Amino acid sequence: MSAADHPVCFRQWGADIDSASIAQMRAACSLPVAAAGALMPDAHVGYGLPIGGVLATRGAVIPYAVGVDIACRVRLSVLGMAPEALGHEHVRKQFRRAIEEETRFGVGAEFSRPRQHAVLDRDWSVSPVTSRGKDKAWRQLGTSGSGNHFVEFGEFVIERPLQSEGSALAPGRYVALLSHSGSRGTGAAVCDHYSKLAMNAGHSLSKDQARLAWLELSSQEGREYWDAMNLMGEYASANHAVIHRELLRAIGEKPLATFENHHNFAWKETHDVGRGPEELIVHRKGATPAGKGVLGFIPGTMASPGFLVRGKGLGASLDSSSHGAGRAMSRTKARDTYRWAHAKEALTRAGVEVISAGIDEAPMVYKDIHAVMRAQDELVEILGRFEPRLVKMAPEGEKAED
Repeated sequence: MSAADHPVCFRQWGADIDSASIAQMRAACSLPVAAAGALMPDAHVGYGLPIGGVLATRGAVIPYAVGVDIACRVRLSVLGMAPEALGHEHVRKQFRRAIEEETRFGVGAEFSRPRQHAVLDRDWSVSPVTSRGKDKAWRQLGTSGSGNHFVEFGEFVIERPLQSEGSALAPGRYVALLSHSGSRGTGAAVCDHYSKLAMNAGHSLSKDQARLAWLELSSQEGREYWDAMNLMGEYASANHAVIHRELLRAIGEKPLATFENHHNFAWKETHDVGRGPEELIVHRKGATPAGKGVLGFIPGTMASPGFLVRGKGLGASLDSSSHGAGRAMSRTKARDTYRWAHAKEALTRAGVEVISAGIDEAPMVYKDIHAVMRAQDELVEILGRFEPRLVKMAPEGEKAED
């Protein structure tokens, strides 16, 4: 079946989406393996599938529709400290030291004395790439990388009681730790290896679809990629667990509750997209699972809030929502347009201290998170709000890994 024989429709949330991203989504929905699609309000151009793109396929997985940073995610730990503590310089100094010493930022960042986690006891021989990459993954365990990855302390507010995996949070204001990173160098190597295999598989694809080449799940390569992707999901989760474990140990705190969700992944899910309920492979590239009752976190920018949300399970969105505010301009344009003096007023107004970051991650280069949340009101319900106060990202000049 040719691509032209099999276009599927997709629904778009949000009006502030560039034409190139919409064109990328149309190209994805014209694939022979495509079953359904959706475009989230934070959408912007990516490789193959746009960031914020959701694509369901039948019997096939598309490495670039998962993305380079496999299983990138956010994790929020809510602490039993009053947020007023963030106004004390000795507390900020302690938090700064913890961030600087207990994680690492930058391309290739690793620890000379690697951290430990049970994920290292998993079977890393599921793929030749993960076998080769295990030692590197071990050295990078607990690191944050570059691009839009961050570690932040801030104020978390909920107005109603919240139950999460046996932990109960009363309404109130709390200090919280928020992190965003993924599967680091080994995850990128998995994407690179299997994307090349997919692109050499002999599919008849247009130039616009070249990075949307797929692997049949019934093939050896498809099974290898699927197992490697899932291992990278476990590794990315472990990476966050180690970051939070070590930072909280350094400041002498334990979490009252923890929330975590990932994007840049593919899930086997049952959906009805016109043929009755069937198992589909749902790729969410820069999109968050938002099935009915599913908790997730959607960050804003370093100077705007992020939101703890509960999914509403809207079938038209393939049970998805945005994964953030979404870029309003490219990194190159951001570096050419802005200097930190342009961001100073917004950061001061928000009470945010930036330890380090590149100007291509300044608040002005992102969409308005409040507009993004309004655009997906039918997808998620807001439960809590996080306001950044102390932010660290990769320093200026680092290559993006997101």
